[in-house]
Amino acid sequence: MFSLSGGKDSAAAAFAASLWLDGVGHPHELRSAIHADLGMIEWKSTPRLVEMTAEKLAVPLSVVRRKAGGLISRWEQRWKSSLARYEDLTTYQLVSPWSSAKLRYCTSETKVAPIGAHLRRELAGETILSVVGIRREESRARSSEPISKADTRFAAEANRAGTKMITWHPVIDWTASQVFAYHEAAGIELHEAYNMGATRLSCSFCVLAGMNNLAVSAASPGNHDSYRRIVALECQSAFSFQPDRWLADVAPGLLSHQSSGSSMRARDMATRRRALEARLPADLRFRRGWPPRVPSLAEANTIAEVRAELLETYKLKNRWATAADVRERFAELHSTRKATA
Repeated sequence: MFSLSGGKDSAAAAFAASLWLDGVGHPHELRSAIHADLGMIEWKSTPRLVEMTAEKLAVPLSVVRRKAGGLISRWEQRWKSSLARYEDLTTYQLVSPWSSAKLRYCTSETKVAPIGAHLRRELAGETILSVVGIRREESRARSSEPISKADTRFAAEANRAGTKMITWHPVIDWTASQVFAYHEAAGIELHEAYNMGATRLSCSFCVLAGMNNLAVSAASPGNHDSYRRIVALECQSAFSFQPDRWLADVAPGLLSHQSSGSSMRARDMATRRRALEARLPADLRFRRGWPPRVPSLAEANTIAEVRAELLETYKLKNRWATAADVRERFAELHSTRKATA
């Protein structure tokens, strides 16, 4: 099973693996390809390029999607959930809507999960060799990845169906230069993003992308609607798309005067939110098993004051307005945590 993203590495891995499989006599009819469609945030040209790649490989293509919507919808849902939990005082601070290097649910929920579920369902009882185009040169995290490994995320050992999954990284030791050279030599079409100057292809706007790749994406008219929708969530949440960069700054010319003004107000909100949250007792910050204790009356008063301003800013209900209310809520949550521990 060739996992195709539309990027250079996935295509190179698929063709290199296919050539090797030909050499060992693997039946061509047992090969296929799969693509996880991320929704609106995909480059408009990605679906057709993936189809062309599968056609050149001469294999059938399956396209899977997250049932609850694409990646931008996932970010919007996360923000809505963050507001609801903050209003309910089941979380201590407002939580950013964005995925990050440490919290890559964007990959796990919109790519890995739909693909894994599809393979488990459609190929139950088979041994599935998934060809994935990652390279050690790409990052420190990938530098120690093996060329192949058993994948038990969707097919546990000794599962009832007898399904086995193995992940194979055939271009794990290739450099980017080798990948580009392979594309040219084999006549494999590159995604338009590379021809525009991008060094990597992922979502049109990735939380891990550098300024160059973000600017390249913004230069493509097909990505403008995604850009504006993501900036709108920046403005609503007052959390920047990346820790040190507001997406609104990448291509301000694409924004209306109203959106630009909203972005400036969002930055002021973010500064004020950070100042307010800095007043909160540090040892009560959210972590697994929260809350660890019930705050003192003085601490609860500080929490109530911080929450009052933030709840008003985000137009949420203040159901625990006083220090006594806050202590009562913490006591309820703490008791529930201890009972379920």
